[in-house]
Amino acid sequence: MRGVGAAESQLGKPMTGVVSRLRIRVRGRVQGVGFRPHVHALARRFDLTGWVLNDPQGVLLEVQGTATADLVTALTAEAPPLARIDTVDCETVACVPGEGSFTIHHSESAGAVATGIGPDATVCPACLAELFDPGDRRYRYAFLNCTHCGPRYTITRQLPYDRPQTAMAGFPLCPDCLAEYQDPADRRFHAQPTACPTCGPRLSHPPEDILAALRDGKIVAIKGLGGFHLACDATRADAVERLRRVKQRNGKPFALMVANAESAARHVRMDADERAVLKGVARPIVLLRRPDDAPELAPDIAPGLAWLGVMLPYTPLHYLLFHEAAGRPNGTGWLGEPQDLTLVMTSANPGGEPLAIGNGEARQRLDGIADLIVDHDRDIVIRADDSVVRKLAGAPAFLRRGRGHVPEPIRLARPVPPILAVGGHLKATVCVTRGDEAFLSQHIGDLDNAATLGFLEETVAHLLHILGVEPVAVAHDKHPDFQSTRFAEATGLPAVAVQHHHAHVAAVMVEHRIDGPALGLALDGFGLGEGGGSWGGEMLLVDGLRAERLGSLAPLAQPGGDVAARQPWRMAAAALVRMGRADEIVSRFGDHGPAEGVRRMIERGINAPATSSCGRWFDAACGLLGVRAVAGFEGEAPMALESLVRRPRVAEGAWRIEGGELDLTPLLDRLLTVADAAEGADLFHGTLAAALVDWTLPALRAHDLGRVVLSGGCLMNAVLAEELVAGFRVAGVEALLPRLAPANDGGLSLGQAWTASFAL
Repeated sequence: MRGVGAAESQLGKPMTGVVSRLRIRVRGRVQGVGFRPHVHALARRFDLTGWVLNDPQGVLLEVQGTATADLVTALTAEAPPLARIDTVDCETVACVPGEGSFTIHHSESAGAVATGIGPDATVCPACLAELFDPGDRRYRYAFLNCTHCGPRYTITRQLPYDRPQTAMAGFPLCPDCLAEYQDPADRRFHAQPTACPTCGPRLSHPPEDILAALRDGKIVAIKGLGGFHLACDATRADAVERLRRVKQRNGKPFALMVANAESAARHVRMDADERAVLKGVARPIVLLRRPDDAPELAPDIAPGLAWLGVMLPYTPLHYLLFHEAAGRPNGTGWLGEPQDLTLVMTSANPGGEPLAIGNGEARQRLDGIADLIVDHDRDIVIRADDSVVRKLAGAPAFLRRGRGHVPEPIRLARPVPPILAVGGHLKATVCVTRGDEAFLSQHIGDLDNAATLGFLEETVAHLLHILGVEPVAVAHDKHPDFQSTRFAEATGLPAVAVQHHHAHVAAVMVEHRIDGPALGLALDGFGLGEGGGSWGGEMLLVDGLRAERLGSLAPLAQPGGDVAARQPWRMAAAALVRMGRADEIVSRFGDHGPAEGVRRMIERGINAPATSSCGRWFDAACGLLGVRAVAGFEGEAPMALESLVRRPRVAEGAWRIEGGELDLTPLLDRLLTVADAAEGADLFHGTLAAALVDWTLPALRAHDLGRVVLSGGCLMNAVLAEELVAGFRVAGVEALLPRLAPANDGGLSLGQAWTASFAL
């Protein structure tokens, strides 16, 4: 068989020895990664005949000859760089007399889908060499890619992964590209997004015009893989300040894009592990520490924070901007040298809405924000924000899971029924289970506007469709007023409500494959507790559907309710009341708001609900230390407090434990005596970690458990995570952190899905 969907090679060597024939099923990420050409090359090497094809289960092949066992070994040992092999199943079948070739067949689409599509991947070295070679026909072409790189998930409409089922369906291959596509020896064999300047997508503006606009202080919207970015020159204070204002970014930090790790090293410190993550094929934003002597950047990039989010180019267009800034050097040698161009690169989602992905959508939604909109004619099928990663306690962990990692499955401890889980309200994600795999979606966002709710629905539909899953149940948070809860109830599926912190702990149990009881700490901002309480600092014994609350942080009043999460001075006022120092509220905080009114609210219990939230204890510390009286976004004050830490230390006796309740009031009282906020940050982080360990150890011993599960958004704090892991280690306890799913509410849907499986 010849043509676009098949190729064959004649094997000239006669076969000797014992001839056998194997039928081999390979499952995992084995489509769109060059796996069939890999099999074809191995068949040629080992003088084997037979065939290989893609189908909904993965890759299926039959090989015949005297070295079939050698091929089976090499399948995994020499797998393509983007492949992930989960299983290889072999069975001996009858030999086919007279077979003289090895053939690549057309894909088969019938049957239940059990394979997956890979995440988007950065430009590979071979494509970069072409991109900067003036003699190559793809020189400076903004859409070059091959089997080993380029878009995958964000352009795929359904499986099997073939060009007609991607956003490239409308770009017929020119003769040269078709020849590469049909040649099993070419790295573009069946590379579905492959294209060239003759037959492929085109940019609306050339790189030289884009760079000129950036250098002129303009804000430029650039269409990427999972959506548009808003970019500007990171050294232009006027451009960064205007971007922050028009995007309504408040105090949230912006991410930077630099040409290479050598350029990044001028702005941040990184170890070998962090450098490897930064340079990996997923190209996430990596949170890295600023050195004191870093080059000058616009002050509004990450105000008051000691860390910068940095990423490297991952599309050809990104590389072309840096190439243009470097003077268009030939070859790739310049990519190993520091480059001056530093860009702010932030998601184009004004007002907390989802990323813009369509050309018309971008022109409408980004009008008045971007001075220049750079688009192209290749559709983005599904939105995907950049992933954000941070090193916690010696290994990378997700702060946000998105482009480059979705839809990589998370392996479960056992197969479960097909379940849809829809997360919470903030930082929402959805999760779909299929067998012993859980597919956690990209970051969706806060479900407080119609556009984000639409994105939730869009994500659910796409994930279920591309995975071929029909869920038998839907899991959701127990909060009845969450939009995600209402969405779940409207599906008509049997619904399983999972308490917020139960789901947090279960999510970490999933990735560590714990299928039994575990003791967990859930340390976060807010979750509805049993009985309607505001929880957020919980010790839970979790076992399947059961979550027993063994203890909690002592309650703090939350004057004004949710508004206190954005005004840390209010939580500091609540702490002063607990200390018996209510008369200091007005003198300390009278400039920040209605201090006397807040005092009365707390003392009279009017609109000041009690909360056990660990995040609100952080806010109280920030307010008392003067780190942030008012925050522009949730979590800003604790992030600023963490940035001040130099060396955590423990104030002995600065906590009380009674009846399972951990009271940190003595610690906050000590903070009023420190010399400065940095000393207070050291004292708060070190003491909080020591107190949490002291609180947890008796419960671990009582239940004969040697490990503790750490979860919740407070675990995104590197200092707290590292101090906890070290403290438990000294006590002989293994502390497990969330790494494959975000510690914050972005991981809730994973825990919900696993918990719901026990009800089915």
